Amino acid sequence: MSLAMLLLTVIAVLIFFGVLERVLDRMRLTDRAALILIALMFIGTLIPNVTLGRVSISIGGAVIPLGVCVYLLIRAESVKEVARSLIGAVLTGAAVYGLSMLLPDEPEEMFMDPNLLYGLAGGVIAYILGRSRRGAFICGVVGVILADVVTALVNWNRGIDQQLVLGGAGIADTVVISGVIAVLLAELVGEIIERISRGRKGKSEGEEQA
Repeated sequence: MSLAMLLLTVIAVLIFFGVLERVLDRMRLTDRAALILIALMFIGTLIPNVTLGRVSISIGGAVIPLGVCVYLLIRAESVKEVARSLIGAVLTGAAVYGLSMLLPDEPEEMFMDPNLLYGLAGGVIAYILGRSRRGAFICGVVGVILADVVTALVNWNRGIDQQLVLGGAGIADTVVISGVIAVLLAELVGEIIERISRGRKGKSEGEEQA
């Protein structure tokens, strides 16, 4: 089982026990819808990729995650949130692409699996740029896919006949990890900020009553 599928399995269990209900509410998803999407991603990774010329697209690793991003953009609360998410996705893609240029060409020379590294980096960058749970997920998923597209375009321009694989094999790990890390960071930091805010408000009310 790949890292992405293992991560999705853990998330499915947490959803089943209601642990992630608040996160899903913020993302405008019900528990049932989230579980269905996870099941579709699992099934989608077992289906052969759709090949269009030099582009190979994974249903579970690219189409479904991008579909979720489109849904979140449609359900965005404002045009500003949509613009911030899309700009953040482009900047995340640029950052992940830049990171891939700085790292060694051979995966064996890296201190960790490159897909895991790109996923973690993409998730952190996506949170910083996306801020909200929805925006962070969009930045994480779309940003990583954009980085793969740019890499392929650069290679093709150099005369390298390399197939562009969207969401396939280890790339699916990067996409899923990036999106999940971004959302979890947004939730964690958001929760901390809310608690600090409530603490200050309670302290202020206490001082007024005194």
